[in-house]
Amino acid sequence: MGKISNFFFKLFKKKDADKPWLDYYSREERTIKFTSKSIYDYMVDEVGNDKDFIALNYFENRISYNDFFNSINICAKALREFGVKEKDIVTICLPNMPEAIYVFYACNKIGAVADIIHPLSSPEQVKFYLKESKSRYLFLVDFNYDKLKDIIPQTLIYKTILVSPRESMPFGLSLGYAITRGIKTKKPSFSDSSYMRWKEFINYGLASKKVYHASPKSSDLALILHSGGTTGTPKGIMISNYNFNAIAQQSAVNVIDVRPKDKIVTILPIFHGFGLGICVHAPLCLKVEIILMPEYDANRFYKIWKYDKPHVILGVPTLWEGMMTNKKFDHVDMSQLKYIISGGDHLAIQAENKVNDFLREHNAKVKILKGYGMTESVAATAYTFPGTNELGSIGIPMVGNTYKICDPDTMEELPFGKNGEICVNGPTLMMGYLNNQAETDNVIKIHKDGKRWLHTGDIGYITKNGIIYFTSRLKRMIIVSGFNVYPQMIEKVILTHKDVSKVCVVGIPHTYKMHVPKAFIVLKDKVKPTNSLKKEIKELCKRELAVYSVPKEIEFKDELPKTLYNKIDYKALENEEIKKYEKKKKAKDVGLQTI
Repeated sequence: MGKISNFFFKLFKKKDADKPWLDYYSREERTIKFTSKSIYDYMVDEVGNDKDFIALNYFENRISYNDFFNSINICAKALREFGVKEKDIVTICLPNMPEAIYVFYACNKIGAVADIIHPLSSPEQVKFYLKESKSRYLFLVDFNYDKLKDIIPQTLIYKTILVSPRESMPFGLSLGYAITRGIKTKKPSFSDSSYMRWKEFINYGLASKKVYHASPKSSDLALILHSGGTTGTPKGIMISNYNFNAIAQQSAVNVIDVRPKDKIVTILPIFHGFGLGICVHAPLCLKVEIILMPEYDANRFYKIWKYDKPHVILGVPTLWEGMMTNKKFDHVDMSQLKYIISGGDHLAIQAENKVNDFLREHNAKVKILKGYGMTESVAATAYTFPGTNELGSIGIPMVGNTYKICDPDTMEELPFGKNGEICVNGPTLMMGYLNNQAETDNVIKIHKDGKRWLHTGDIGYITKNGIIYFTSRLKRMIIVSGFNVYPQMIEKVILTHKDVSKVCVVGIPHTYKMHVPKAFIVLKDKVKPTNSLKKEIKELCKRELAVYSVPKEIEFKDELPKTLYNKIDYKALENEEIKKYEKKKKAKDVGLQTI
């Protein structure tokens, strides 16, 4: 009856002139009800009795849902034994590994808040995040101990639990890791009681006979992610249970052909909403096996495709480039693939065509799909469903979301086809920035309709058919391998150097990473440009910035170009670099043709 009902619904439904994208949704999809459960309870209820299915696959160690739930429960008990209470903030600074996911769900089970930060963050960034959240507990990947040992005492952290990537590896691989990489990892002294190993921590949970299960409200704060927003200033993004579950429910509509026991490769990091929300929580709720990759390894990535034969993969444009240039993939069959989805950065039409050609040559029956969003809305807010996957487009609003294009100056809504700022309303919009109402008000604004609208800082337009196109950015931002990099933050660090007078950072084209930051520097009078000075400035950036934010290149200049309003003309520098790149690329192509 459902299909017949939907047939007549589509046949006789009235067109919604203001929301033409609704034509692509069925009646059930249009009327979706977002759950009021906690993140943990929703996931457990969706799995139901299928606890023998595989939840996580970590280096071929397959963890069933039954064992997965058991590990979460033990972790939850250990947290409570340590005194973690409801609404307390627990910081997780771990790569994609089972322990990170256990802690995340365990926090939610006892009503605590998970604060997830990037393991590659600089010491100063980590110190800022910890101070901002007032977190007392830190789960830290052990190889970061030496980097962060001096800043942790400057925060409120009471106990740091060190976790090795080898914890859940199969025995042979774990032993190999311990011999090759683990032995090089510096460790705290035995007398330092502020640190503890993962197994010691878990023993507290194993010894506890109590049962802990909180009942947080859907509107309660559940998760803190981090972003520079539209201004580049580090900010904690507050996500509720309702927000986070909504992205899982929306994603289920996006991947309608996914079935329990299908497999997804999760290489997108969990400190990002795209990785945690769409590549971990949503698949778990769909009873899909998650193949975890804590870091990109070309050889392992190839083996996963060859032997595990995943059905779903999400990634950033650099991942597809790496896959297509890996000769080992020449004979990989991809006929089982159901969804391949690109996000994190704009996928140029040329790159989109290239990926689709690659998929066709490898027997895939699908084309690459695109998602678009911000961490301020957990992850994606638009998606290219079949029928909306036009070249260069970012699709239509995900179910439950509304888009409109506004004049950046007046906030007035613009007609279809007109370029303006992309604004989004929907169930995944963040609660706000942690301890920063002023920045919250800059990004989420109340419009005449009384609703909260996220101003993305991106420019685009909507067609009369409801399909959205991204065209450019209002905000000054560089995307490096899917990570947001803010030139102003790099400039701020470089200007602290005693010999620097002026600086401008722009994104320059890069063959694999798409873009990387380059710093143009004017030195103070009588300071001579030298290679040792370049090295000094780079070292400064490495101390203060995340790895991917450190300038790939530094160029000293006598002066920086200016606009008519006497501001530094960063666009002129960008265009200059693009021309250099195109010229170099053209010369290389000509050289290849003559061989």
